Amino acid sequence: MVITEEIKFSTQGHTDIINLSSQIEELVSQAELTSGIACLFVPGTTGVLTTLEFEPGLVNDIKKYWEQIANSRAVYEHNARWGDGNGYAHVRAAAVGPSLVVPIVDGKLVLGTWQDIVFIDFDNRPRSRTIIVQMVGE
Repeated sequence: MVITEEIKFSTQGHTDIINLSSQIEELVSQAELTSGIACLFVPGTTGVLTTLEFEPGLVNDIKKYWEQIANSRAVYEHNARWGDGNGYAHVRAAAVGPSLVVPIVDGKLVLGTWQDIVFIDFDNRPRSRTIIVQMVGE
């Protein structure tokens, strides 16, 4: 069985980190799959899906980390070409990727004790975002 759902939400940009775990767990519960996978995908090139321990200290650490790795004030050829100032967001997003796959076992997502599914919006402005959640299993 294949079930496809969407999660829609707004972000503030600037490495806004949104915890999606409870919304995705609810979709898995509603799907009534006992085993399979949940494939999560963000259409777009400035947002990513990953896992982390969603607590304020680590959220701030992640924001500082990305500013060191792909500084928002650096010179990017993308900015010169398009004039939108978000070249750093594209570089950051390319390093992580737009998708995540999580196993479903006994009707639940298999995540570590402190592991949360998060969306990170690297863009330089607020955005409306959609996550595609495709569940495959039985």
